[in-house]
Amino acid sequence: MTGSSARCTHPTGRLAEVQSTRRALAFRDGDEVVLQSRSGKELGRYFPELLDALRAELAERCVLDGEVVVPREIDGRVRLDWESLSQRIHPAESRVRMLAEQTPAHFIGFDALATGDRSLLAEPFRVRREALIDAVNAKQWCHVTRTTTDPELGAQWLQTFEGAGLDGVIAKKLDGPYLPGKREMVKVKHHRDADCVAIGYRIHKSGEGVGSILLGLYRPDGELQMVGGAASFSVKDRVKLLADLEPLREGDEVREGDPSRWNSAADKRWIPVRPERVCEVAYDQMEGNTVHGQRFRHAVKFMRWRPDREPSSCTFDQLEVPLNYDLYDVLEGDS
Repeated sequence: MTGSSARCTHPTGRLAEVQSTRRALAFRDGDEVVLQSRSGKELGRYFPELLDALRAELAERCVLDGEVVVPREIDGRVRLDWESLSQRIHPAESRVRMLAEQTPAHFIGFDALATGDRSLLAEPFRVRREALIDAVNAKQWCHVTRTTTDPELGAQWLQTFEGAGLDGVIAKKLDGPYLPGKREMVKVKHHRDADCVAIGYRIHKSGEGVGSILLGLYRPDGELQMVGGAASFSVKDRVKLLADLEPLREGDEVREGDPSRWNSAADKRWIPVRPERVCEVAYDQMEGNTVHGQRFRHAVKFMRWRPDREPSSCTFDQLEVPLNYDLYDVLEGDS
């Protein structure tokens, strides 16, 4: 899910929380506000409207960890929209300004690193959580994730809040400190499988074997639509997969893929093949609001070839449709 998280603790002392998309650190010191990615990339130029919101709605002096999200009303419900968020990372300032008005971003905080002159890095999460709630003064553009210490409620959130655009539940130790650069949390996500048609492949950047397999599903109108790709193969599997797919090439055609918004230097060219082979893949979530726009949110895992399946049987009907919940059912104090 494009989303934020809901948090709950397990009997082991972990707290779970429902969580979101573009991770960001928010710094405020009076009128000075900085929004940056975990890697240190400045995000304020892409989300200028958020700088004003952080200045207006956060405590006078604080550092918060959270996520930038773009909510949109879809089918009468407000949910997080990954596609709208990804479009905000754009080099043209005029387009950034236009999108800031059309699809304004929100900030969802889930941890506090400092308030006033006090560093909270060594404090347990239960203390940082209270500081986070105190640091978010208004909840129009800045929010706080909902949390629980009830594992059954956390499991319920995992199943129900996906329809609001969320992709999992985060578990944190209540007594754990904040450890920069270390993954001390556990993210619980959905595990699903689907049968897809192999419609093409990319050569691995090493030049040896298949780097990724492009996947398709048949729409109700009979058209085969690309829905993403499977990647991360071993050297042995890359070579074997090339032997499987290369005989399905028709001529020497190589198609240009859509340029990557995140890595402009990435080679997105791909080689189409006849849609004759079906593979089973593991995935966590789809994104897109209609069949024509749906695709796998993340890269999927290739499981096996399915010689027993006809390509025409690989349709969108096999995919689970999450319940349609409103985003504000998920955020602390906003429901």
